[in-house]
Amino acid sequence: MDGVTRIQVASGTRQSMASAELQQLIAGMRASGLDFTRAPGVVRSEFAALLAAMPAPEGVEFRQITLGDLQALECRSHVTDGEGALLYFHGGGYIAGRAEGYRGLPAMLGEAMQLPAYSVDYRLAPEARFPAAVEDAAAAYRALVESGISPSRIVVAGDSAGGGLALAALVSLRDQGVALPAAALLLSPWVDLACQGESFITKANEDPSLTPTGLQAAAGHYLGTADPRSPLASPLYASLAGLPPLLIQVGSAEILLDDAVRLAGRAGAAGTAVQLQIWPDMIHVWQSFAFMLPEGREAIAAAAFFVRNLLSRIG
Repeated sequence: MDGVTRIQVASGTRQSMASAELQQLIAGMRASGLDFTRAPGVVRSEFAALLAAMPAPEGVEFRQITLGDLQALECRSHVTDGEGALLYFHGGGYIAGRAEGYRGLPAMLGEAMQLPAYSVDYRLAPEARFPAAVEDAAAAYRALVESGISPSRIVVAGDSAGGGLALAALVSLRDQGVALPAAALLLSPWVDLACQGESFITKANEDPSLTPTGLQAAAGHYLGTADPRSPLASPLYASLAGLPPLLIQVGSAEILLDDAVRLAGRAGAAGTAVQLQIWPDMIHVWQSFAFMLPEGREAIAAAAFFVRNLLSRIG
């Protein structure tokens, strides 16, 4: 971004008018949402069932591959560019989710960006606690670069815990002196496992999918005895200087709103180029419901515009 720091607070084109599809989705979530306070095995089963009901986009080919020692899912559409890659880390509170089940969102993003997407199966807690996921995320990036893809053509992305993981991996790679990717896309990122954002309280009644107690339980499974403010566990507390441009998308109706806002402020203050988009009325990772939500499709299009514009300028 030419060394210029920009913090842009944007909104969706629909202003504050939630679509009928969004209202229907919220009602369904309130009736039978995930409860992260339950045992990890139960959360995994329920999360897998939710993901199984979400269709993947047509015209995208999926292939199981390995990135180094890690399993990953390649998502490639007919409009895929010959160069570059989207490296994706799924959400699930660090305790749930698999690349195969989560394939819809990285596939939609990759197709919109005209990039092949690689969704990584990083190790989950409590079987593999912090910093296992960060080690896996950094290893997946290094493996992608070693496969011959230039860092300047790679975009790292993730949602929720995966958004925090993507950022933590960038911090780790920077500290190791590894060449960083062109950009990072962070969707409703969870970057403070100490759960200190004011929106944990002020948005608790609006958020239909996450609860403070649920995230605190997931953080406990992931952290064990580790400090929740450890920079690689909660990258909000890391030095954010020297990172690639960031695009952060978050909804106004989610308890992680302040994670995104505080992250944008700290990144901008550190001299990292960042755009923050706050979408009115949107819920946690609404982009994953783009198959039914017009607002999800708009957000993916906005993310793709950011990435394609940036890559075209890099050349």
